[in-house]
Parts: sequence; C-alpha cells; structure tokens
Amino acid sequence: MEWTLVELINNPKVIEKARQEIDAVIGNKRLVEESDTPNLPYIQAIIKEVFRLHPPIPLVIRKSNENVTIKGYDIPVGSILFVNIWSIGRNSKYWESPLEFKPDRFLEGGALKGSLDIKGHNFTLLPFGTGRRSCPGINMAMRQLPVVIATLVQCFEWNVKEKRRLNVDERGGLTAPRATDLVCFPSVCKNSPFKV
Repeated sequence: MEWTLVELINNPKVIEKARQEIDAVIGNKRLVEESDTPNLPYIQAIIKEVFRLHPPIPLVIRKSNENVTIKGYDIPVGSILFVNIWSIGRNSKYWESPLEFKPDRFLEGGALKGSLDIKGHNFTLLPFGTGRRSCPGINMAMRQLPVVIATLVQCFEWNVKEKRRLNVDERGGLTAPRATDLVCFPSVCKNSPFKV
C-alpha cells in the first residue's frame, strides 16, 4: 500500500487516469465495491506495476531436491537457490524502460494482458512466488488490493510536504521497505462519495 501511494503521488497522470476510470465505471454516488474490480483494468495494472517494481518479497528461496542441469548449469541436490524477483522486475531484457512506473505496459486495448499474470505462470513477474510454495495469501490480496487502492484514489487527494519527487530508495529487509517513511496527508476529494 505504501509503495502504491508513493508511485501514485510521484505520477499524477497515473492517479488522474485511475480517477477517470473509476468515475466512468462507478461514478461518485457510491464507493468502489469488490464486484467492480473486473471493470477496473487500470487499477489492476497499477497493482501489477507496483508488484513489478516493489515486490512484497524481493527474493524467493528454494532448495533443490535432486541433481539437475538448467541451461548448462549443474545444480546439485541440496543446493539453496535464490530467485531475485526484485532484479527480474527491473531487467531491461524483460521490461521496456524498466525503472519507469508505467501501468499501461499491462494493458492491451484497454484490457489487461492475459499473458502477464502474477500467479507465477509468467516468470518475469513473480510477486507471490510460483508453484506449490507460492504465497497462500495471493487470493486474499488480489481481492482486497483493487478495492482498497481504488477507494483511496476515488475518495482522497494525497498531499505531501515535499514539492519534489518522493524518494523510491529501499532499505534492507525481508520486504524491501522504503528507505524513508512515507508521510502524506489525505484530503477528501470534492466529488468523493466518502462523507466525513
């Protein structure tokens, strides 16, 4: 959530496009609901782009349970393997302009590209890992995130003290958190269905 807000604050055109999508699909008479999610492909593309640049867990660790050779590399049984999801998401071999926040890369003709899922079928986007050991929380996360993010976009303007771009550096840790905490101030949008 924090990374999503940072990227949205740093990219006002993205948040504006998300608001336009929400206005077109839902309007301003009611709040976003879970049933609206399939009709909000841009919100889903924002989530995928945040996962690409800021995966929840930057490294997936596996242990080889047999001797294998992959692309000429011998991997003995018992080897500990690290898959650097963070690096894959920033690799120019797989992503055009990999350091730019561009949710549109996940859209084709206004719809989500089916070829770029987050369930581990596409090995260039693995925010929840892959296979039998993938994150068990994926379904819950992907039901809640679009609703929460769309609601934050629909109802609030996000203001920061800094007049410059927010820092996107990370500090060490299991989840690659921001190097500095995000301090922002929400104000209710004038057309928001949310009433204080």
